[in-house]
Amino acid sequence: MINHKRHKRLLKLLDEREQASVQQLMEWLSASAATVRRDISWLAAKNQLTRTRGGAQRLEQKKKSYTLSSETFQSNAQQNTAAKRAIARYATSMCNNGETIIINGGTTTFMMAEFLVEKQLKILTNSFLMAERLLVTSDNEIILPGGKVYREQNVILSPFENDVAQHHYAAKMFMGVYGLSILGLMEADPLLIQAEKRLIGQAEELVVLVDSSKFQRKAGLVLCGLNRVSTVITDTGASDSAVQLLEHYGVRVITVEPEAVDPRVVEASALSSHDYAA
Repeated sequence: MINHKRHKRLLKLLDEREQASVQQLMEWLSASAATVRRDISWLAAKNQLTRTRGGAQRLEQKKKSYTLSSETFQSNAQQNTAAKRAIARYATSMCNNGETIIINGGTTTFMMAEFLVEKQLKILTNSFLMAERLLVTSDNEIILPGGKVYREQNVILSPFENDVAQHHYAAKMFMGVYGLSILGLMEADPLLIQAEKRLIGQAEELVVLVDSSKFQRKAGLVLCGLNRVSTVITDTGASDSAVQLLEHYGVRVITVEPEAVDPRVVEASALSSHDYAA
């Protein structure tokens, strides 16, 4: 990994975890101890992090006003990739040529792009990265809502009620979420909630793509109740109790076996998305 990419990733890791040891950074960056220490020294000299005994920590500073409370695209892109890819493949099989669909921003939904190449669809998405990918690789018609591009999450969000979404109807909306519980679909940022609710309102069916780890995650905001969800696609790691809960609310549950993913492809995808957003 070349220096500037590694520096960006190191700083992003510290943003998410606040501090880390040299050993942890070696593992996360796939770099030697000497390289990590040089990076820490260089970034500390640039006043971009604080050196600690045996590691580094992020600088204490106020969050910028445009920063969302949710996790970054890059950090999520390398988690549970085998499950996410299988989920994305199945979700794409539910799309019929000629349909209008909505796809929200997220790492699981982004993996649908690989399988949407052969489809002929009208796709409304707030994922800047997915739009760019599909414009290059497919003949699908791509529609973007208006708003601000949030680089770290690779999404386009608008605080205004009247945006392009209200003029479109979709047979299905495919979305990922921060977490899922008895209360419903959960997210971490109020602007995300506001934007996603508008998209959900334009779709007949709501299809939620969540790997099994999302059933253990809670957030402070509820996007919608389980009674609004038509289908949940998850992996075989989902517990029986989680599946039964969804079925109790009339949700169709589809479980798929995780599939092998070349780690080099995952790394390249995560890094290219980060560079594109930057």
